[in-house]
Amino acid sequence: MLRWAWTQLTKMNTALFLLLLLAVAAVPGSVFPQRIQDPTAVSDYIDNNPVLGEWLDRLQLFDVFSSAWFSAIYLLLFVSLVGCVLPRAAKHWRAWRAQPPRTPRRLERLPEHRAFALGGRDGAAEPAPDEVVADAARLLKKRGYRVAVRDAGTAAPSVAAERGMWKEVGNVVFHLALLGVLVSVAVGSLFGYKGQRVLVEGESFVNTLIGYDSFTPGTNYDADWLEPFSLRLDRFEAEFNRDTTVPQNYGAPLDFTAEVTVQDEPGAEPRQEVLKVNQPVEVNGVKSYLVGNGYAPVVRVTDGNGDVAFEGPVVTIPTDGVYTSSFVLKVPDARPDQLGLVGLLLPTAVGEEGTMPRSVDPGLANPQLILSSYYGDLGLDSGDPQNVFVLDVEPLTELNAMMSSNGAIKLDGANRTYELPEGKGTIEFLDVKRYVGLDIHYDPGKTGAFVSFLAAFAGLLMSMFIARRRVWVRAARGTDDDGRPTTVLEYGLLARGEDPRLHTEAERLAELWTEQWQSAGVRETGGAGRTTATATPAGTPAGNE
Repeated sequence: MLRWAWTQLTKMNTALFLLLLLAVAAVPGSVFPQRIQDPTAVSDYIDNNPVLGEWLDRLQLFDVFSSAWFSAIYLLLFVSLVGCVLPRAAKHWRAWRAQPPRTPRRLERLPEHRAFALGGRDGAAEPAPDEVVADAARLLKKRGYRVAVRDAGTAAPSVAAERGMWKEVGNVVFHLALLGVLVSVAVGSLFGYKGQRVLVEGESFVNTLIGYDSFTPGTNYDADWLEPFSLRLDRFEAEFNRDTTVPQNYGAPLDFTAEVTVQDEPGAEPRQEVLKVNQPVEVNGVKSYLVGNGYAPVVRVTDGNGDVAFEGPVVTIPTDGVYTSSFVLKVPDARPDQLGLVGLLLPTAVGEEGTMPRSVDPGLANPQLILSSYYGDLGLDSGDPQNVFVLDVEPLTELNAMMSSNGAIKLDGANRTYELPEGKGTIEFLDVKRYVGLDIHYDPGKTGAFVSFLAAFAGLLMSMFIARRRVWVRAARGTDDDGRPTTVLEYGLLARGEDPRLHTEAERLAELWTEQWQSAGVRETGGAGRTTATATPAGTPAGNE
């Protein structure tokens, strides 16, 4: 039973089925949120769908790529490929070292078969069969065949030739490369990591666990292995379309450029780098990609006691093409009450009296903050995780809002300070900086996966375009229709699998025979010709090998 199970597992059909099953099993990973990417989204999904979410969680559909069933398919595919490819490679190695198979008894049964009568032209003597076979072997070797002369010195010597062994090599390389891809992906999943960090102009990122906004290690990765490099965002520039000839494209982003200072390790000489979209900065195998950007207004919040409770840039989230950005600021250190601010940043604000201001351009021509303010318990002291870009206003008391009696807070270049109602403090609009979103990746299996992909592609091309063929040539004494003595050259071709170019190869060989023995005379006959000696030695197999 075990032998039967192993035989079934190591079949190529089984490997192909498992490969298809692996692709199907990966589909839920793109349908349902995954904890490894966004644990908050998973929690929200379970809260919104308590019954379905609980069952999906039991089935590990929120952790697809680390689930037991996905890992089982992955490992079975790996074992199937190993058990299929390695014996196949060993078999092909033995076939490569072996000589071409013996000459079949009846060459006329092969898909391509021809016969030529050599000699008899202007009294020219017919070449000896051994000479014909030796010359045929030499010509076939020039065409890339490996040859073996059979029955030399007999009445009907022959040569067996074969080429296209690299076709099977390409097939083996292709499947070994698939194994390489699986191993490389596994290495990257076990010993790699990825993380995200939002970096404001002038700030530095140090590659330590505490330096990440979010960090997802590989299954066997230890955070102590992090390379201690640093990266500082010196300046960020966004280029927008200013061509007025096409109004609908005006203001569209054209290019993003971040100038950064990189230090490979503590004490190393800092170096300047340019970070762009699809142009990451690499340090010790760790790549930092530019995946987002926006504005970070610099504000100062003074509480009701006159103390500075907060001062610094606040990261906003762009909501449209002109960078209208949502703003959330939580000030838990304010006294006597904690403060919360929520609203919008308008990079180029316009608006008439009595209308809602809006931004008309992504550039900083007239930046304006429009905010609502609240006080009360922000819930941060409970220890429960919160989204920094969301303010739960239900337990808070409103101070300012668009529809309230106090109105919304509006801060711009002309009015940079606003005093909060009820003596809760003041808020000042100091400046606007740019920020970038970094996606930081370390994947030790990436190089192996890329090399394996190239090897798989090369192996696929080899297996598709290299034809594996066998040619047998036999020569024997005979006579032509006029009774004159000749040497009959008979040859046949056989392809492994479908080969539409086999006929072309037969024609090319006919041209070679004609060129070689043109001086002696070459005439194609309808068959093997009439021979005066036994054309096939005893012991030659009757069928094709």
